[in-house]
Amino acid sequence: MYLYIVRHAIAVEAGTPGYEDDSQRILTDKGRKKMVRIAQGLKELEESLDLILTSPYLRATQTATILRKVFNLKKDKVVETEHLTPMGYVDQLIHEINEKYGELERIAVVGHEPSLSTLVSVLVAGEPELSLTLKKGGVCRLSVGSLQYGRCATLDWLLSPSQLVELGE
Repeated sequence: MYLYIVRHAIAVEAGTPGYEDDSQRILTDKGRKKMVRIAQGLKELEESLDLILTSPYLRATQTATILRKVFNLKKDKVVETEHLTPMGYVDQLIHEINEKYGELERIAVVGHEPSLSTLVSVLVAGEPELSLTLKKGGVCRLSVGSLQYGRCATLDWLLSPSQLVELGE
């Protein structure tokens, strides 16, 4: 299985008037446009997706929708999960993927920092202390033999938003 770990694109800043509820912060125009180019760059790598799991927070679902459209997936291939919220639990996310989607080959997960870097750290190093930060719109790919909480994955690549944008041009 390949897991694509995707941090949501650039959103309005926390505390912006009208967006006091963190879960309702939207992508900026710049964030939307850049995410389209990031997704196109990902597609240029000849990657494909079977499913997109996303945080229910608006900025993440908007990011997931851009990925879905660029990869020509049906709407039912984007699934929200509470386990990808900023305070989600890595072990519960892993359990959900194994229980519901374990037969799929390529799954993107769209969420937030620091929980995404914790997920990568647990799967690659076996502990949550690996120093890793995904920039907004950044993507990494993990190869996973048997998904479990602990060291079970290899980090194939980690690309910054600017690297993906350049690939998509």
